[in-house]
Amino acid sequence: MTTYLRKATNADFPAIKQIINQAKQLLKADGIDQWQDGYPDDGVLHEDIAQEISYVLIIDEKIAGTGVIFEEKEPSYENIKEGAWLKTDAPAYASIHRIAISPDFRGRHLSSTLMNHLITAASLKGHTDLRIDTHPENPRMQRVIKQAGFDYCGVVSLDMPNGKRWAYQLIIR
Repeated sequence: MTTYLRKATNADFPAIKQIINQAKQLLKADGIDQWQDGYPDDGVLHEDIAQEISYVLIIDEKIAGTGVIFEEKEPSYENIKEGAWLKTDAPAYASIHRIAISPDFRGRHLSSTLMNHLITAASLKGHTDLRIDTHPENPRMQRVIKQAGFDYCGVVSLDMPNGKRWAYQLIIR
Protein backbone atom coordinates (compact mmCIF):
# COMPACT_ATOMS: atom_id res chain seq x y z
CA MET A 1 0.00 0.00 0.00
CA THR A 2 1.57 3.27 -1.15
CA THR A 3 0.81 6.07 1.30
CA TYR A 4 2.06 9.65 1.13
CA LEU A 5 1.12 13.30 1.57
CA ARG A 6 1.35 15.90 -1.18
CA LYS A 7 0.23 19.45 -1.80
CA ALA A 8 -3.23 19.67 -3.29
CA THR A 9 -3.73 20.95 -6.82
CA ASN A 10 -6.75 22.47 -8.55
CA ALA A 11 -7.44 19.04 -10.05
CA ASP A 12 -7.93 17.72 -6.49
CA PHE A 13 -10.69 20.23 -5.69
CA PRO A 14 -13.66 17.94 -6.50
CA ALA A 15 -12.30 15.15 -4.29
CA ILE A 16 -11.47 17.57 -1.45
CA LYS A 17 -14.94 19.13 -1.66
CA GLN A 18 -16.57 15.71 -1.58
CA ILE A 19 -14.52 14.60 1.44
CA ILE A 20 -15.31 17.84 3.32
CA ASN A 21 -19.03 17.52 2.51
CA GLN A 22 -19.05 13.90 3.68
CA ALA A 23 -17.33 14.99 6.90
CA LYS A 24 -20.02 17.65 7.39
CA GLN A 25 -22.68 14.94 7.02
CA LEU A 26 -20.92 12.72 9.56
CA LEU A 27 -20.68 15.58 12.06
CA LYS A 28 -24.37 16.37 11.54
CA ALA A 29 -25.33 12.71 12.02
CA ASP A 30 -23.35 12.75 15.28
CA GLY A 31 -25.25 15.85 16.43
CA ILE A 32 -22.15 18.06 16.33
CA ASP A 33 -22.76 21.59 15.03
CA GLN A 34 -19.19 21.93 13.71
CA TRP A 35 -19.06 22.74 9.95
CA GLN A 36 -22.87 23.02 9.80
CA ASP A 37 -23.04 26.69 8.73
CA GLY A 38 -21.53 26.32 5.25
CA TYR A 39 -17.90 26.54 6.38
CA PRO A 40 -15.60 25.44 4.88
CA ASP A 41 -17.13 26.44 1.56
CA ASP A 42 -15.83 26.24 -2.01
CA GLY A 43 -14.13 29.64 -1.69
CA VAL A 44 -12.16 28.56 1.38
CA LEU A 45 -11.13 25.27 -0.24
CA HIS A 46 -10.05 27.00 -3.47
CA GLU A 47 -8.09 29.60 -1.47
CA ASP A 48 -6.33 26.85 0.51
CA ILE A 49 -5.19 25.28 -2.76
CA ALA A 50 -4.17 28.64 -4.29
CA GLN A 51 -2.12 29.50 -1.18
CA GLU A 52 -0.48 26.06 -1.36
CA ILE A 53 -1.48 25.21 2.22
CA SER A 54 -3.86 22.37 1.31
CA TYR A 55 -2.59 18.80 1.40
CA VAL A 56 -4.04 15.46 0.38
CA LEU A 57 -3.30 12.01 1.76
CA ILE A 58 -2.79 9.56 -1.08
CA ILE A 59 -3.44 5.84 -0.61
CA ASP A 60 -2.75 3.66 -3.65
CA GLU A 61 -3.17 6.62 -6.03
CA LYS A 62 -6.52 7.71 -4.50
CA ILE A 63 -7.21 10.77 -2.36
CA ALA A 64 -8.07 9.39 1.05
CA GLY A 65 -7.99 12.56 3.12
CA THR A 66 -7.29 16.26 3.26
CA GLY A 67 -5.85 18.81 5.67
CA VAL A 68 -4.36 22.29 5.82
CA ILE A 69 -1.16 23.68 7.34
CA PHE A 70 -1.72 27.38 8.04
CA GLU A 71 1.46 29.35 8.70
CA GLU A 72 0.10 32.75 9.72
CA LYS A 73 -1.10 33.92 13.12
CA GLU A 74 -4.61 32.85 13.95
CA PRO A 75 -6.51 35.84 15.37
CA SER A 76 -8.73 33.51 17.41
CA TYR A 77 -5.64 31.90 18.95
CA GLU A 78 -4.40 35.20 20.37
CA ASN A 79 -6.99 35.17 23.17
CA ILE A 80 -6.94 31.73 24.77
CA LYS A 81 -9.12 31.26 27.85
CA GLU A 82 -9.30 28.66 30.62
CA GLY A 83 -5.62 27.88 30.09
CA ALA A 84 -2.56 29.09 28.20
CA TRP A 85 -0.34 28.10 25.30
CA LEU A 86 2.82 26.23 26.23
CA LYS A 87 5.93 28.39 26.40
CA THR A 88 8.27 27.99 23.44
CA ASP A 89 11.22 29.75 21.84
CA ALA A 90 9.74 29.21 18.38
CA PRO A 91 9.45 32.50 16.47
CA ALA A 92 6.09 31.45 14.98
CA TYR A 93 3.64 28.59 14.97
CA ALA A 94 1.78 26.64 12.32
CA SER A 95 -1.78 25.47 12.78
CA ILE A 96 -3.46 22.42 11.32
CA HIS A 97 -7.03 22.71 10.05
CA ARG A 98 -9.76 21.11 7.96
CA ILE A 99 -8.75 17.49 8.50
CA ALA A 100 -11.11 14.97 6.94
CA ILE A 101 -10.94 11.39 5.69
CA SER A 102 -13.01 9.95 2.84
CA PRO A 103 -15.69 7.49 4.02
CA ASP A 104 -14.17 5.05 1.53
CA PHE A 105 -11.14 4.89 3.85
CA ARG A 106 -12.74 5.23 7.30
CA GLY A 107 -12.01 2.60 9.91
CA ARG A 108 -8.39 2.24 8.82
CA HIS A 109 -6.99 4.75 11.36
CA LEU A 110 -5.94 7.05 8.53
CA SER A 111 -6.81 10.19 10.51
CA SER A 112 -3.73 9.44 12.61
CA THR A 113 -1.67 8.77 9.49
CA LEU A 114 -2.83 12.05 7.95
CA MET A 115 -2.12 13.96 11.17
CA ASN A 116 1.39 12.47 11.44
CA HIS A 117 2.14 13.38 7.82
CA LEU A 118 0.90 16.96 8.40
CA ILE A 119 3.09 17.24 11.51
CA THR A 120 6.07 16.02 9.48
CA ALA A 121 5.33 18.48 6.66
CA ALA A 122 5.10 21.38 9.12
CA SER A 123 8.33 20.25 10.77
CA LEU A 124 10.10 20.10 7.40
CA LYS A 125 9.03 23.73 6.88
CA GLY A 126 10.84 24.60 10.11
CA HIS A 127 7.91 24.74 12.52
CA THR A 128 8.41 23.39 16.03
CA ASP A 129 5.25 24.91 17.56
CA LEU A 130 2.07 23.37 16.15
CA ARG A 131 -1.47 24.25 17.15
CA ILE A 132 -4.91 22.87 16.39
CA ASP A 133 -8.45 23.26 17.66
CA THR A 134 -11.62 21.22 17.52
CA HIS A 135 -15.22 21.35 18.64
CA PRO A 136 -15.75 20.36 22.29
CA GLU A 137 -18.28 17.73 21.15
CA ASN A 138 -16.03 16.10 18.54
CA PRO A 139 -14.51 13.09 20.35
CA ARG A 140 -13.11 11.54 17.14
CA MET A 141 -10.93 14.54 16.40
CA GLN A 142 -9.99 14.99 20.06
CA ARG A 143 -8.74 11.38 20.09
CA VAL A 144 -6.67 11.90 16.91
CA ILE A 145 -5.19 15.13 18.30
CA LYS A 146 -4.23 13.53 21.62
CA GLN A 147 -2.81 10.40 19.95
CA ALA A 148 -0.57 12.68 17.86
CA GLY A 149 0.95 14.06 21.08
CA PHE A 150 -0.82 17.42 21.31
CA ASP A 151 -1.50 18.83 24.78
CA TYR A 152 -4.81 20.47 25.68
CA CYS A 153 -4.15 24.16 26.39
CA GLY A 154 -7.53 25.88 26.79
CA VAL A 155 -10.46 27.36 24.89
CA VAL A 156 -10.44 29.65 21.86
CA SER A 157 -13.40 31.33 20.17
CA LEU A 158 -13.67 31.31 16.40
CA ASP A 159 -15.42 34.21 14.69
CA MET A 160 -18.56 32.22 13.83
CA PRO A 161 -21.73 31.01 15.53
CA ASN A 162 -21.01 28.29 18.11
CA GLY A 163 -17.31 29.11 17.74
CA LYS A 164 -16.09 27.71 21.06
CA ARG A 165 -13.19 25.31 20.38
CA TRP A 166 -10.77 23.32 22.48
CA ALA A 167 -7.19 24.31 21.66
CA TYR A 168 -4.17 22.01 21.60
CA GLN A 169 -0.45 22.47 21.06
CA LEU A 170 2.49 20.25 20.15
CA ILE A 171 6.07 21.34 20.65
CA ILE A 172 8.50 19.41 18.43
CA ARG A 173 12.03 19.22 19.70
